[in-house]
Amino acid sequence: MSVRDITILGCSSQQPTRHRNHGAYLIRWNGEGILIDPGEGTQRQFIFAEVAPPVVTRILISHFHGDHCLGVGSMLMRLNLDKVKHPIHCYYPASGKKNFDCLRYGCIYRENINVVEHPVKKAGLVEDDGKFRIESAFLQHGVENIGWRITEPDTIKFNREALKKFGIDGPNVRKLEKEGRLEVEGRIVALEEVSYVRPGDSLAYVVDTRPCKEAIELARGAKVLICESTYLDKDRDLAHEYMHMTALQAAHIAKEAGVQQLILTHFSARYRDPEEMGVEARTIFPNTVVAEDLKRFPFPK
Repeated sequence: MSVRDITILGCSSQQPTRHRNHGAYLIRWNGEGILIDPGEGTQRQFIFAEVAPPVVTRILISHFHGDHCLGVGSMLMRLNLDKVKHPIHCYYPASGKKNFDCLRYGCIYRENINVVEHPVKKAGLVEDDGKFRIESAFLQHGVENIGWRITEPDTIKFNREALKKFGIDGPNVRKLEKEGRLEVEGRIVALEEVSYVRPGDSLAYVVDTRPCKEAIELARGAKVLICESTYLDKDRDLAHEYMHMTALQAAHIAKEAGVQQLILTHFSARYRDPEEMGVEARTIFPNTVVAEDLKRFPFPK
């Protein structure tokens, strides 16, 4: 089984601190590496996390404020240096095409990687390539800012007792899955009689926004929500002024959306101990964990 986990490569907001790098999040999932919002220093964080950069197959950018994108150019340069053969799919707000080009071509090197751009102009389905379904929602920030939802395909799971009851085993199981029906001793057995559908897991990513209905709907029923928690609730006025959220507001979104787990991140440099945010959020949403640079969270089926 391939690795399934979430690595926090950085969890600071506008500026890094001695202990927190600019934000960046790597999700290793079903044989792919999905890198979200690589801020400044992300390439070096891969070294500390002991993860090889060529694992990256997709890069998602929420918006083009520096703490969410300054690492894009160096990551592409590194993947180019490593001569990766697989395409690198890059998703970003279409209004930031000029910014993406500046990041991609900001220095001189011979490009030998295949970068596939997906500029997003409207909310909704961005791509469904059979490996992942990627959806977007435009959030409430000072610039165009996208929240992301990534979902794996549903899978068919067989009921062993039902298979045994009908005497179906070996190659016939695969044949039944492929064709949807199978004749067994003169009787037609339908796939749904011996199986059930396991819905694919979803991960939602919401940062740099005021609380909004778009964030709630994007996260609806997700297994994990990675959500900004820039401020404590005592600084709610600052959060509103700068179009960010508090830990309590993130917890309310998680609760209303019915997610399974909330990961708080994107902490203001004014706070030394982000666990304060965790304590605050757990009063509303108990299954809250706090991001920490180089920390790895499991993301099992």
